[in-house]
Amino acid sequence: MTFTRLSSLADLPPHLRGAYVAIGNFDGLHRGHQSIIAALRDRARAAGVPALLLTFEPHPRDVFAPAPFMFRLTQGDAKARLAEALGLDGIIILPFDHAFSQNEAEDFVGTFLVDQLAVRGVIIGSDFHFGRQRRGTPLFLKAEGERLGFAVETLDLMDEGDEPISSSRIRAALSEGAIAAANRLLGYHWFFDGCVVQGDQRGRELGYPTANTMTPNGFQLAQGVYAVRARLGGRLLDGVAAYGKPMFDNQRPPFETHLFDFDEDIYGQTLTVSLVGHIRGQEVFSGLDALISAMDRDSKKARALLSEAKPISALDEKLGFFG
Repeated sequence: MTFTRLSSLADLPPHLRGAYVAIGNFDGLHRGHQSIIAALRDRARAAGVPALLLTFEPHPRDVFAPAPFMFRLTQGDAKARLAEALGLDGIIILPFDHAFSQNEAEDFVGTFLVDQLAVRGVIIGSDFHFGRQRRGTPLFLKAEGERLGFAVETLDLMDEGDEPISSSRIRAALSEGAIAAANRLLGYHWFFDGCVVQGDQRGRELGYPTANTMTPNGFQLAQGVYAVRARLGGRLLDGVAAYGKPMFDNQRPPFETHLFDFDEDIYGQTLTVSLVGHIRGQEVFSGLDALISAMDRDSKKARALLSEAKPISALDEKLGFFG
């Protein structure tokens, strides 16, 4: 079955009706979410029906905030990429706004799950709530499923160490530059997309031309230097990247990627960057010569890290950053 991405249930193809559906925000689609996806695939396969992910964009917290503030791990495109790599038949990304949030929990079940999706079963995490004033609890959904004839399964959060795997825990790790910890919790090397824009050309003057991508509002990755693997179209390119410009203008800096052995005009193209390792935190140097020496050391460390990099899961391998 071809993977299907939808933004409206009105467009649902007939062959996807009667599916097993996992519902949630799924920011990051981390290992905890992946346990829900594994259960979803198993139940759908046993029932002989499709397996779908139903999620929402933008994140509800951003809708109710005065301005976008969430450090998002995965926007819609990345969620769809991950859902396909996880072996699902499709993803439905419903637009979320204030009007949508006023749907009563009963209407969400009756209209979306029963009338439009005709769900065979639903799987949610134990922390999922829906509907106006978050009245749609797991217990409420279970009762509605029994009344309306579809199965409901609620799964507990997955623990690692002394606390659950969660999107907020991964955001905290990334904001501290703890890339290995974040990638371990995700179950894949974290990646993000950006359009390459014109920079100040300072990197080229220093001998390190960069592909600059603007970061979204709320981007809270720790400022510093990283070993990265980037995808440009069908090509994989290794590089070293810097986020933050303490010696220059450091107000909402771009993410600057120096691609090794590469010299092409790629303005306007989408670059997908996967973080392989953290090299160092942000530093201020005494002058340009000291900065260039540090960049030389950073590049050498990045090449060494990238030469040893391997996928950390079957999902990571399917995402295609490792050949």
